[in-house]
Amino acid sequence: MRIRFLVVILALLTAVAVAQDAAADKAAAEKTAARNREAEESSSRDTRIDIRPPKDDAKNHPASQGAVEDLEGSDVADSSGVQEFHPWNPMKARKNMEVGDFYFKRKNYRAALERYKEALYYKNGDALASYHVAVCQEKLGDKAEARKYFEQYLKILPEGPLAKDAHSSLARLGKAQ
Repeated sequence: MRIRFLVVILALLTAVAVAQDAAADKAAAEKTAARNREAEESSSRDTRIDIRPPKDDAKNHPASQGAVEDLEGSDVADSSGVQEFHPWNPMKARKNMEVGDFYFKRKNYRAALERYKEALYYKNGDALASYHVAVCQEKLGDKAEARKYFEQYLKILPEGPLAKDAHSSLARLGKAQ
């Protein structure tokens, strides 16, 4: 009798466990289906930003249309109208300048040149980086590039601390030709 009672209870518990597993599988399938439906929908349609110019923009800025057309016709803009810009990161530029100085002190001018150019990539128009690029170019024998970067330095800081050196280097490069 006890054995029959144990077998009946065991069968009953097995049936309950199977029913619970089926219910859990069904709930998991419903959750997965809900996640898939949610993933197919894009929330970006709800948060679109109007990037059109203001109505009176053409009147207030009459020359801006020509600049936009120039950008759209160049390689700067791709077919979607997105314009590529250089990243501006003065901290990376400073670090590249430090590493460039390290290489320059060890007379590894090619490595220093690459680091100084990378500093200009992250901080375009940096006078000190321009000057160092010019010095490296001169050391490596590329006089035309050296002249270009010395002139760039002088355009940025005509009365800067290295202006005298830049002028004398330009004079020396002019005589070399």
